[in-house]
Amino acid sequence: QVQLVESGGGLVQPGGSLRLSCAASGFTLDYYAIAWFRQAPGKEREGVSCISSSDGSTYYADSVKGRFTISRDNAKNTLYLQMNSLKPEDAAVYYCATIISWGQGTQATVSS
Repeated sequence: QVQLVESGGGLVQPGGSLRLSCAASGFTLDYYAIAWFRQAPGKEREGVSCISSSDGSTYYADSVKGRFTISRDNAKNTLYLQMNSLKPEDAAVYYCATIISWGQGTQATVSS
């Protein structure tokens, strides 16, 4: 069964950090490009970051560039998103996704 399961969300103060994980099962993660998306209440889902399957090249939305880092551990079949210097506007449900599967999301809340 193809599945993506996110974890690592939580409540953090502005300026803090979170590390999101996305564990893949039923397929080999590094065969596919994979991305993080997020959706805040009342807003459209937006792409945050992605990493290619071929050469590991990465992309970041302007809003997170320099603060977020996407990475992949092929041995663990897991994708990560390190989020630093978090802002209240980063609060959202974060999803990982490939062309064959979406995760259920993990909530990140940034509030003092």
